Amino acid sequence: MALTMKMVRLFLCVLSVFVSLVSERLVVLAAFSQSLDSDFTFTLPAGRKECFYQTMKNDASLEIEYQVLDGAGLDVDFTVFSPSGQMLFSDYHKSDGVHTIDTEEGDYMFCFDNTFSSVSEKLIFFELILDNMDTDEDPDDWKEYVHGTDILDMKLEDIMDTINNVKARLGKSSQIQTLLRAFEARDRNIQESNFERVNFWSVVNLIAMVLVSGVQVYLVRSLFEDKRKIRT
Repeated sequence: MALTMKMVRLFLCVLSVFVSLVSERLVVLAAFSQSLDSDFTFTLPAGRKECFYQTMKNDASLEIEYQVLDGAGLDVDFTVFSPSGQMLFSDYHKSDGVHTIDTEEGDYMFCFDNTFSSVSEKLIFFELILDNMDTDEDPDDWKEYVHGTDILDMKLEDIMDTINNVKARLGKSSQIQTLLRAFEARDRNIQESNFERVNFWSVVNLIAMVLVSGVQVYLVRSLFEDKRKIRT
């Protein structure tokens, strides 16, 4: 009985060490999976201009994609400025666009301008994709947390590469799905606008047809009325 209890305790100790080592690996590998993609949808009122800022590092890449989802004309003015204030890109009266920038250190500003419209507000979607935004930490720091590799016989480098590949593909799939949702929202807004226009003009035509029919009936009846007065 005592021997059995010792074996159970030994098994529990080995299991606890295994779980702690695996959890440390998962925590370290998760640190490499921080998402650097973001998207945002906002309403730009008529006659207004909205600007956003993104801090970047040297030798990184910034991709900006935008779409006008709703609003008269489905167009907007778009500009991108470098940290030094130089205009990098400018789009005028565009419904969508994609721009990629090889960045330097500083804050990049991109603006959506609807000042040319005094009546219609715009619903705008945009997405930022940041690449090569390495942190200041040493890429090999994760190895300090690894212990007992002989016991587990696991190749953490291969695991990290696989997880990063899966993460990159999932990120790309998420970006495509986000863009498809944006296209779907814009197409739906166009269809709903067309539906309202068709209904409005259908009602107008129906009212016009009823009025014209009434006028025609009145004119035809007036032709057959005998307006002569009969004296008795």
